[in-house]
Amino acid sequence: MNQLGFPLVSLVLWLPTLGALALLFVPRDNVATQRMLAFGVALVTFLVSLPLLFAFNFGISSFQFVDSIPWMQSLGIGYRVSVDGVSLWFVLLTTFMTPLAMVMTWDTVRQNFRTFQLLLLLLESGVIGVFAAQDMFLFYIFFEFTLVPTALLIGMYGGPDRVRAATKAFLYPFAASLFMLLGIIGIYLAHGQQTGTYTFDMAQILASRGFSATPGATGQPTLLLTPTVERLLFGTFFIAFAVKMPLWPFHTWLVLAHEQASSDGSVDVLALLMKLGGYGFIRYNIQLFPEVSRWAAPVIGVLAVIQILYAAWCAFAQTDIKRLLAYSSISHLGFAALGMFALNELGVSGAVFQMISSGLVTGGLFFAAGMIYARRGTRDVTELSGLWKVTPVLGGLTLALVFASIGLPGLSGFIGEYTIMQGAWLSTALGWRFVALAAIGTILAAAYFLHMYQRSFMGDVTPPNANLVDLTPREIGILGALLVVILGIGVYPNFMLGPMQPTMQQIAQVLGSAVAAVTP
Repeated sequence: MNQLGFPLVSLVLWLPTLGALALLFVPRDNVATQRMLAFGVALVTFLVSLPLLFAFNFGISSFQFVDSIPWMQSLGIGYRVSVDGVSLWFVLLTTFMTPLAMVMTWDTVRQNFRTFQLLLLLLESGVIGVFAAQDMFLFYIFFEFTLVPTALLIGMYGGPDRVRAATKAFLYPFAASLFMLLGIIGIYLAHGQQTGTYTFDMAQILASRGFSATPGATGQPTLLLTPTVERLLFGTFFIAFAVKMPLWPFHTWLVLAHEQASSDGSVDVLALLMKLGGYGFIRYNIQLFPEVSRWAAPVIGVLAVIQILYAAWCAFAQTDIKRLLAYSSISHLGFAALGMFALNELGVSGAVFQMISSGLVTGGLFFAAGMIYARRGTRDVTELSGLWKVTPVLGGLTLALVFASIGLPGLSGFIGEYTIMQGAWLSTALGWRFVALAAIGTILAAAYFLHMYQRSFMGDVTPPNANLVDLTPREIGILGALLVVILGIGVYPNFMLGPMQPTMQQIAQVLGSAVAAVTP
């Protein structure tokens, strides 16, 4: 359904790509024009994406603003993009974070500026494409494409070990996603053999699996798979999304990528790319294979709890702020995985909220780390002390982000974690034991964040830090914009949770049927 009669999703999707092409016609040495053009395109993309929210019908669970164009009809491949109550928020997160990342590059990127901005715009299109694609083949293309600008951003603009980091950031997810390609082909062939229609259309395949797009209803399954085949197909998608998210023990590539990437690139890797895996779990593993999700939930729940505790413990031992933030984001996404595989409306809703919140909060902390590095030339907390006294605005805004990350009530981090824990507690697949262990992670998060903040911002001012300058109005605007949203959805979470509910209720209905089917 496209209630506007206008290809709005496609416009949001392809505007950044058009902007990237326009940058090629700007002379290489004309940095001012490049800067304004790239930021202007990113800002216009965000503004154009807002009608998706304002015109969205929050009372239905089906996909909206559907753009469908025949592509390779003989193979059942089509250009189909749209959003629902879940993907809408990920698209808005992408269009919101990208112009902020553009502003951060104005003083931090001093060589090949045009290429950097071009890659950021291409990355934005790729990420939006993943969230909007409703054709499995198109989803795979966008999913793989995001690896190219990501690896180039790290490899060209990262730290001393950037080549190794870029190689791992490309090869690990690329190798894992080949398993997903096998799974997509397997579903395509099975659907064609059983129904006579060979298609990659996700809506049609979900309907064949018994997941109806009609609110409050499920259809009669026409695509029936044996338990062994279902588990094998589930596994192919699981590997791809577990590496991309990443889920423990598939996380090792990410810490190095965060450490070596520029502060601007890190924000996009964190706020955008890590959400692709979580979104894939919901859209593919849980929706396509609800029975197998129920069967695998306890094991995945154990992995999620290990991730929460292990990453939190590793974060506590870090002296480099970016490495600490990398482990922190991994720990927070462990909560998201726990919520997804609680397999109920509360848990999955909390997981989506947690991923959006993590993108905002940890993205803001990476911005703050970049601002510290731009002033001091280091992110090592052992060389930082007393920053609050010389940069009180930076200290205050960073402290607000720290409070959001550790789940202070009234800020977005609290809502996500609380909803996830409530969903996991009530889950027939998990239960209170998982919640009790995960809760330790929230205590550890408070410990390592406050310890980092105390060492960096409190105490006596050391001579190298005595003459640091505070934030500029531009930098205050970046962190302030993030904090407004973090506070807004923290105080009024129903702004996000409410529009999700029709979609979540539909998913919960199918999951409930799966639980009944496997319960003795």
